[in-house]
This record gives sequence, C-alpha cells and structure tokens, in this order.
Amino acid sequence: MNKIGDLDVFPLCLGGNVFGWTAGRERSFEILDGYAAAGGNFIDTSDSYMASAPGNGGGESEEIIGEWTRTRGNRDDVVIATKVGRHPERRGLAPANIRAAAEDSLRRLRTDRIDLYYTHFDDPSVPVEDIMTALDDLVTAGKVRQIGVSNIELDRLEASLEFSEREGTARYAAIQPHYNLVSRGTYEGPRRDIAERHGLAAVPYYGLASGFLTGKYRPGARVDSVRAGRAGGYLETERGRRVLAALDIVAEEQGAAVATVALAWLAAQPTVAAPIASARTLDQLPPLIEVPRTTLTGDQLERLTEASA
Repeated sequence: MNKIGDLDVFPLCLGGNVFGWTAGRERSFEILDGYAAAGGNFIDTSDSYMASAPGNGGGESEEIIGEWTRTRGNRDDVVIATKVGRHPERRGLAPANIRAAAEDSLRRLRTDRIDLYYTHFDDPSVPVEDIMTALDDLVTAGKVRQIGVSNIELDRLEASLEFSEREGTARYAAIQPHYNLVSRGTYEGPRRDIAERHGLAAVPYYGLASGFLTGKYRPGARVDSVRAGRAGGYLETERGRRVLAALDIVAEEQGAAVATVALAWLAAQPTVAAPIASARTLDQLPPLIEVPRTTLTGDQLERLTEASA
C-alpha cells in the first residue's frame, strides 16, 4: 500500500469513469468485485461522471459505487475519491456550491465521509482562500478525510498551498494530473516540482492514454471503443510508434501485458502514488491489477523514458 495523507491506497487506482457509461450496473459490480478480490481498495470517480452520456444527468458512477459498497458491506475497506466542480447542476467552486455538491456526493455514495475530495477543475472566479476554507470546513466536520486538486494553473496551486500553510487549514494531499508515457510535459517540470516540494502524492489520470498504451491500437487494427478516435491519434505520431515499440520489447522481457508495463513505468515515477486506469469489461482488469506486482529494471525504465522523450 502507498500513502496519501493518512490514507493507505493500493498502488493502482480503479477509474470509475466508465461506470454508468460503457459499463452498466451489473458489469460495474463485476469489475469492482474483481478489483477488490485482487487486493485493490482505491476507487476514483466524480460527481460529473458520466453526465455527457445520453440519458444521464451526472453522478451515475457515484451511485453505482455507493450501491456496490452497501450491498457488499465493505465501505470501511475501500478508499473512495470523488470530485467537485463539474456536475451540470453544481458547477464551479463557490463555497456554497462545494458544500451542496459534497452533500449530493455523500448521498449518492451512501456514505458519511468522502476519503479524498478533489477540486475537479479550478474556478478562477473564486479566490483560493474561499475554496480552501470551504474544503477545510468539510474536513473539520468529518465529511472529508483528505483533499486533492486536479486541473489548476501553477500560480493558483502555489497560492492554495501557501494559504493552507499560513492559516493552518487542511491542505492538498494529492494532485491528479494528466500524465502518461505519451503525455509527460503536462506534469513533469514545474508542476511536479511543486508536488515534490509540498509532499503531494500524484494520482495520474489518462494513465493509458485513452487506451493507446494497452497496445491494441496498431496500423490497420479496428478497435471497438468510444475513445478510439483519441487513442488512435497517438499512432500517427513518431513518438507514439516509438513508445509502442519500446513497450513491446519490455513487455516481452517481463512476460507482461503492454498495459501493465505502461502503468508500471508511470507508477515508478517520482511522486506517483497510484496511476488511475479503468476497465469496462472484466477481461480488461488483470493487466491493471498486475501493476503493483511488476517491477521494471533500471534499463527498462530508461528505455521507455528515452522512447517517450
């Protein structure tokens, strides 16, 4: 297990963005059961998942996770992370909205506390002092255990952390960046420097680059996925092809799936506590849960780092 504040988390976080979207209730339960049976305890969702799917209004993923923990009686065994700021009816980070959105998430999750509560996207119209104070109020009330931040500009991130340290309020324990083998510049550099300086644990999203880093996207291959357009675009770049070639070599050396190797590289990077990856079918789960048991050699890490430079 790895640490995020006082939370003990499995080194691979299961993404809940597919629940209520490409995975219905029954299949979502199967995936959650399989992940838990393998020792997994860290589930990521958002109050806005999956509002963009036809017929949805937002919060469907939270509802499925909440129903699963209730029927399995395992709420105390899992760490649930959710987010605020993007639900169609709860947009933004005004203090009143944060409070109301948290209550909505608690109800959908059928729980009395959120283990890790992220600001999903920053709201520049609200002073960071107001945002951090509202989050601190939730922590003080026992409704949130740890807080985290996802999409935010560097100056606002620094200001948020400085306010917490100066005023003694709850501070961000985690950062959720867009980060993977073919998207490194979004996190490496100043953002990671801030995380290292302030002790933030990174929980990267798009860990498999919308499925590209599973290795199933190849020249001439047709992939049945709603993300095929985005993922397939990486194949058109020289860098993407270099990364795939390096992943193939390392995967063969390890006797592991390409997806496992891609996530193991990510898990080995500085500050990373647990990459996020989702599975929309049960057979997509095994490569994910092998990540904590996969250790790449120094040469393998360097080969992948160089290929993705």
